[in-house]
Amino acid sequence: MAVAALVSAAACIGARRAVPWQGRQSSLVMAAAMLLVASGDGAAAVGLLLGAVLLLSAMLGTIGVRGTPAAAACCHRALVSLVMAICVFQGASGVAGASRAAAAIGGHSGHGLTGALSVLGVVGVIGVVLWTILSERFAAADHDRRVARLLSIESWAMAAGVVVMCPGV
Repeated sequence: MAVAALVSAAACIGARRAVPWQGRQSSLVMAAAMLLVASGDGAAAVGLLLGAVLLLSAMLGTIGVRGTPAAAACCHRALVSLVMAICVFQGASGVAGASRAAAAIGGHSGHGLTGALSVLGVVGVIGVVLWTILSERFAAADHDRRVARLLSIESWAMAAGVVVMCPGV
């Protein structure tokens, strides 16, 4: 997960002006979040704060990009941020990494939120991977080869990070 975060952030920065500031901040926030999750102890308060930062980053990531060539990529980054926020919130709820029986003993499974977060997380991960595949297939030739390759690397690194992060939180 940490490698995916670093690769994604480096590819985004390497693409320079092809990625607007909204996309760069979103990519860097996601990379920092993945690094924090990979190195953190999983405290609920940290998870809640990290999830809130990811939600804010997702919202900022789409401001003013409608109608621009970068709109689809910025929306893809925002979706990844939202899915990561769901996964972090699920981890903060205390269910991830523990069995359902252990969660029931701890009293976390009675509120029903963890089931909804699990479903949203799975649907989100599938959506991110499908969007990544389809964006590769239908990508417009708006960029030179170097930038297109960097954006592809960033997209796949984000998808890989989410696939690793969500089941593991």
